Amino acid sequence: MAGRHPSTMRAVVIAEPGGPDVLQIEERPVPDAGEGAILVAVAAAGVNRPDVMQRKGQYPPPPGAPDIPGLEISGVVAATGEGASRFKEGDEVVALVPGGGYAEYCIVDERNALPLPEPLTLVEGAGVPETMFTVWHNVFERGGLRPGEWLLVHGGASGIGTTAIQLAKAFGAFVVATAGSDRKCGALKRLGADHAINYKTTDFVDATVEASLGNGADVILDMVGGDYLKRNCAVAAPEGRIVQISTLAGPKTEIDLRQIMMKRLTLTGSTLRNRPVPFKAELARALEETVWPMIARGRFKPVVDCIFPLDEVVDAHRRIDSGEHFGKIILTMVD
Repeated sequence: MAGRHPSTMRAVVIAEPGGPDVLQIEERPVPDAGEGAILVAVAAAGVNRPDVMQRKGQYPPPPGAPDIPGLEISGVVAATGEGASRFKEGDEVVALVPGGGYAEYCIVDERNALPLPEPLTLVEGAGVPETMFTVWHNVFERGGLRPGEWLLVHGGASGIGTTAIQLAKAFGAFVVATAGSDRKCGALKRLGADHAINYKTTDFVDATVEASLGNGADVILDMVGGDYLKRNCAVAAPEGRIVQISTLAGPKTEIDLRQIMMKRLTLTGSTLRNRPVPFKAELARALEETVWPMIARGRFKPVVDCIFPLDEVVDAHRRIDSGEHFGKIILTMVD
C-alpha cells in the first residue's frame, strides 16, 4: 500500500573507490516498495567494516542491491508493498539489508525486518541487525558455542566483538577478548568479558591458555585472518571450532595441517551480505524467539561509540578507519 512520503531523498554515494572523502550526498528518487517489501523511513544506520570495503572498491553490492552503502537500519514503516502483511505504516523496525542503508528511505524485504526490540531507542536499534545476525550465525550456529565453553573473540572492541561478548555471557559461556589498548581491555571486562588481552603487548595464545586454565578456546571468532590462523590453531582446544568472518590482515596464510588433525579442529567461516533472503529470514526468526526476550530483560544492549548526522558521513568513516572506536558507529538521518 502506498504511503505518504517525498518523491526524493538524500543518500550517500561513493564517487570513486578511495578514502572517506569519496563519500558524497546526493538526491535520489525514493524507491517503491515491491512485492513482499516495506519502505522504511530510516531513522539511523549502522556503520560497518563491509561499508568501508565497499567504499574502497573491494566489496561490490550483490546483484539487485542498491549502490548506496549501509547494511543495517532502524526506522518507521512508510509504505508496504503487495503481499507484505506483517508490518503496517508507523511500525518501528530494525532490518538487515544488502545495501541502501545510508539514505533517508530504504527498501527492506519484510522477512529480513524485525520489530524494534524493547526497550531500545531507534538509534540503538540501528546497531543491532548486522552484528546480531553475524554473531548468532557464526558463534552459535556455525561455532556451536555451548554453556561452559570458552569463546575467544578477536576485535573485541568492535560492534561484532561487543555483541559476541554479551551474547556468549548471556548463554553461559566464558569469554576471552582481544583489543589493541589497555583502555579498551578495561572496557571489555566491564562489558562482561572474563579476560581481556592487549594483543599489542601480550601473546594472546599463552594468555588465553592460562586464562582458561589450560583448556584453550573452544570457539574462536576471528575477523583478522592472515597469520592469526596459525595462532588460532595453536590456542584452540581439542575439538575447537575456528570461525572466520573477515580477513583484515589478509586472506592468505600458511598453517600446519597436522595441528588441525591432532586436535580435530573445525575451520569454517561465512559472509552474510550475499546470502539469500530466506536464509536471513531464518536467522531473523531465531533472533526474535531467542535473543529479543533477552534484550527486553536487559541481558544485552548495543554499545554505541558515537553518533554522526548523515551530513558527517565522512567523519563517521574516518572514525571507523582510525580503529579507535569502541562499539558501534551510528549515522542518523535527522539532526
